[in-house]
Amino acid sequence: MTEVKLLIKAHGKCTTDHISMARPWLRYRGHLDNLSNNCLIGAVNAFNQKTNFIKNQLTGEYGGVPDVHRNYKAAGIETVVVGDHNYGEGSSREHAAMEPRHLGVKVVLVKSFARIHETNLKKQGMLGITFVSEVEYDLIQEGDTFNFVDLESFSPGKQLTIEVVHIDGSKETIMANHTYNAQQIRWFKECSASNLIKKQNVN
Repeated sequence: MTEVKLLIKAHGKCTTDHISMARPWLRYRGHLDNLSNNCLIGAVNAFNQKTNFIKNQLTGEYGGVPDVHRNYKAAGIETVVVGDHNYGEGSSREHAAMEPRHLGVKVVLVKSFARIHETNLKKQGMLGITFVSEVEYDLIQEGDTFNFVDLESFSPGKQLTIEVVHIDGSKETIMANHTYNAQQIRWFKECSASNLIKKQNVN
């Protein structure tokens, strides 16, 4: 998995309500694509301290998170969300994992997770991982691209190596921890737990 682009580096608290807001959006709960228009609109962009205002690496312009997200998806580009401590705290809202997956987020790399949200990401076939060294959160720059260089050996208890490519061409290598067991790794490889179940039922 290479050339995965940074979608947003979230600063500070990023709860499930920041990721998937409730209230007026609840009328779209039966329509994932419409509901995804609220995806991460409450997260604070670490580079400008604004909500719902991120850089589009394809155009160089700034726009709302779902709009930029859809632009990447249309171009077949997978994305990474970088977050702070206790990412995904709050309710057990599954849409907070379903929406990012629907729009093309493949990886969520954070300092630490709220446990239930981490599990929900796994079920959706996403890679939920944590910095081995939390100070490396500060290395992530606007416009970064990520190469996951050893996913072919993804296994329980084994750290993952990530090459971070900055916009000036310089590179950093960082390590990430994960809590995936063998079954959850199969979810990731099949792009969700439900896909694996379907495959097993067919066979």
